[in-house]
Amino acid sequence: MADKRRTNGQSRSGTLNFKVEEAGELLPFLLQKLENRSRNSVKSILTRGQVKIDDHIETKHNYPLKAGQTVSVLKNKVAVKESTLIGMTILYEDDSVIVINKDAGLLTIATEKEKRQTALHQLMEHVRRQNPLNRIFVVHRLDKETSGVMMFAKSEKVKRKLQDNWKDMVKERTYVALVEGYVTQSEGTIKSWLRESKTHKMYSIQDRDGQLAITRFRRVKANKQFSLVEVQLETGRKNQIRVHMSDLGHPVVGDKKYGAKTNEIGRLGLHAKILSFEHPITGQLLLFRADVPKSFLNKVK
Repeated sequence: MADKRRTNGQSRSGTLNFKVEEAGELLPFLLQKLENRSRNSVKSILTRGQVKIDDHIETKHNYPLKAGQTVSVLKNKVAVKESTLIGMTILYEDDSVIVINKDAGLLTIATEKEKRQTALHQLMEHVRRQNPLNRIFVVHRLDKETSGVMMFAKSEKVKRKLQDNWKDMVKERTYVALVEGYVTQSEGTIKSWLRESKTHKMYSIQDRDGQLAITRFRRVKANKQFSLVEVQLETGRKNQIRVHMSDLGHPVVGDKKYGAKTNEIGRLGLHAKILSFEHPITGQLLLFRADVPKSFLNKVK
């Protein structure tokens, strides 16, 4: 006899709908329901933001499902129309700020070649769904190939307050870098003045005729090929970590621009792990963390 509680089926738009009948994790549920697709194909559907749980898009493989929920698999075009956040997840949001975990490969702001697929554009669409007058403002940036925690402001006033008081309000900015070779120093501080060349490459000088850059580092784990280094910024200059790791003789993995010879993880080996700051309105101390990518950890086992 057919189970009347099951509402599995395909809508007119091509969306597949599945009713959750018992608790479990999202990826195994999808693998069971989409048995004609490969595991990699199902993972790609998740990554592209094509999976909806009731009324929200979900990309986490281990998202806990509850009985009674509806899981929808959207066509790619439908997912784009849903204005899904692709390449990032929101860690925190209130009336003043949004904090995200950005994936490697996602631009912070638009370039001549890419206007829409950026963190700023997607977040702008996200807040305007609540109110068309809402806006998002860039406070600081991460390079396209750097992943991790970053923050945006929801008003010009908040943006200005954060930028004008950055040194006082930001209590911790910790990165992890996967670098080439064995870093012999267990910890240290790199200090130089940075300049930018005509080809937009940053480089260190020692005559103070540039922007002061101070980087503190600590070796976390290492083998002969690679080292995982925790980095804390005392200043926030363009490409600072990348330049200083190269100066140390251990360029960041995948960073050909600054001397890397390897790209074994298929991305830049730089990740913003912790951002801690005083809330610009309430003054409350907030701390956000993004887990170190597994590809980094696998190289220093």
